[in-house]
Amino acid sequence: MTNDILKVLISQQELHKKVEELGAQISRDYAGKNLMMVSVLKGSVVFMADLMRAVTVPCEIDFMSVSSYGHGVKTSGVVKIVKDLDIDLKNRDLLIVEDILDSGMTLNYIKNMLEQRGTRSIKICTLLDKPERRQVDLQADYSGFSVPDEFVVGYGLDFAERYRNLPYVGVLKPSVYS
Repeated sequence: MTNDILKVLISQQELHKKVEELGAQISRDYAGKNLMMVSVLKGSVVFMADLMRAVTVPCEIDFMSVSSYGHGVKTSGVVKIVKDLDIDLKNRDLLIVEDILDSGMTLNYIKNMLEQRGTRSIKICTLLDKPERRQVDLQADYSGFSVPDEFVVGYGLDFAERYRNLPYVGVLKPSVYS
């Protein structure tokens, strides 16, 4: 696996430090609120697991799975809900936890859909942000790292379901996905 990585973009230590910082900020902002953290599977599961342990205020968690990529490297633009949330969202302060915000199309769709369910508030926390790929007007409320327009894997992010278990974020060699 590591032979397929062009370079390490964000080290394990940098990830840990940033997750702790985000957890502290979220804890301050959600003190006294009804926090529900929603992980968008599968990519954000590693980030979500670490982030929820860094949050020090009471919170609930749930998971949803959506598909807009298939096995390709670019979004198809069509969002399919594979697994919806199990918990009623009425009067909850929702924090959508995502691995990467690039085009924004999928996350924008999810946010708009969840706003219709009676939430008190919805904010977005993303580990990685690729602003130069944005196709909709959407910004994360909490963001770990801004990354260049390169194909990144590791720490939950994949290519064809591989590389999620790398403990860092790396740039995949173009020869692997071309």
